Amino acid sequence: MPRLDDDRLFPLESRSRDLARALYSEVRDLPIISPHGHTDPRWYAENKAFADPAQLFVTPDHYVFRMMFSQGVSLDSLGVPRADGTAAETDGRKIWRVFAENYHLLRATPSRMWIDHAFQDVFGIEEDLGPDTADAIYDHIDDCLAREEFRPRALFERFNIEAISTTESALDPLPWHRMMRDSGWTGKVVTAYRPDAVVDPDFEGFAANVAQLGEITGEDTATWAGYLAAHRNRREYFKTFGATSSDHGHPTARTENLSDAETEALFGKVMAGSASADERDAFRGQMLTEMAKMSRDDGLVLQIHPGAFRNHSPTMMAQYGRDKGFDIPSPTEFVRNLRPLLDAAGTDPNLTIIVFMLDETTLSRELAPLAGVYPALKLGPPWWFFDSPEGMMRFRQLTTETAGFYNTVGFNDDTRAFCSIPARHDVARRVDCSYLANLVATGRLAERDAFEVAHDLAYRLAKQAYRL
Repeated sequence: MPRLDDDRLFPLESRSRDLARALYSEVRDLPIISPHGHTDPRWYAENKAFADPAQLFVTPDHYVFRMMFSQGVSLDSLGVPRADGTAAETDGRKIWRVFAENYHLLRATPSRMWIDHAFQDVFGIEEDLGPDTADAIYDHIDDCLAREEFRPRALFERFNIEAISTTESALDPLPWHRMMRDSGWTGKVVTAYRPDAVVDPDFEGFAANVAQLGEITGEDTATWAGYLAAHRNRREYFKTFGATSSDHGHPTARTENLSDAETEALFGKVMAGSASADERDAFRGQMLTEMAKMSRDDGLVLQIHPGAFRNHSPTMMAQYGRDKGFDIPSPTEFVRNLRPLLDAAGTDPNLTIIVFMLDETTLSRELAPLAGVYPALKLGPPWWFFDSPEGMMRFRQLTTETAGFYNTVGFNDDTRAFCSIPARHDVARRVDCSYLANLVATGRLAERDAFEVAHDLAYRLAKQAYRL
């Protein structure tokens, strides 16, 4: 018997459940727009078979290994690479057995739902994963991965992905995107401009990174004018590989709109390494405003992902590097922090600024009212820890009354785990259909409008907001 309930995430009350089913039936098979994510462009460029089940499901997925690490399972045993790129355990079957022995730790988490969905819908597996079934399931997936229909491009098409964006550093030469373009493959995989390494003075190797930016672009990045010109140069380069957005992962939502003289002086202090912590934060804030100004010229959508205390454990950062599950949400203030940026560009209807949050207390108090009045500002979907059924439902409940549906941008999956993409979009579509069904049942939305909104949330808003 299938392990996934066909009515999962739908309301319990029969009238609402029936309507949720009807809404979902209209959107479940819509193409996937995945406008922000972290899948590896090399997969699509080389189109090689995935190495083994562990490399597909375990080692790239920090949702999985952070939970297991919290229960004493070592990252080494799960094959997670160390900071130097080496891995203590490289035997996929051994990694898989550890994963299977601890799979119960994911019960009732979104990860469990995503993986079960992939097991059933992608690989046709209906047994529960555990110590007794680990080898059989590993062998089944491994056999599938050896076949052409499980190569990255074939799965891309099977998943009905219309467009997907990867995310690359400003310093990345984008070789895999070039290979894709030169191959003639028609799958739409675009890049996104992520300049954290050259706008965040606290990023490791910041000064050397800025110097490298100058070398790549031929601009004098030791000067403020040359530094800004280098960013414009790289943004245009990224656009040649389909980029429609930039992405910024700052610790706070702080923005600034300083005078030219103030900004040039601040840049000098930052480059000299003499800036205080507050001045370094001010520089990050100024760069968000500078990026917004550039977006008005080149059309890139500006995404802001604030509020994560990144790499919370210095020890784990030193041993395993970034993106190993140790980024933790922290309180984030938006009303005052975003004001300089919104004052500079927030009333421009031709600019799109998408803000994501990790502090849910701000949704109804700050973010929905801001997005409900500034034409440029849109609310990104629940992100990271809130990319979950409960998080998605709270997001709709806390924002719709003030921001409506059309100051939000649909859903994006923000994932490194390729096979979770259709599962995540399926969860979002089910939750949104449930929310809409409840609105209809309580007389707050006409049924005919619910069908249109369901389509917008599943497809149109993301495509429109990200200009895809």
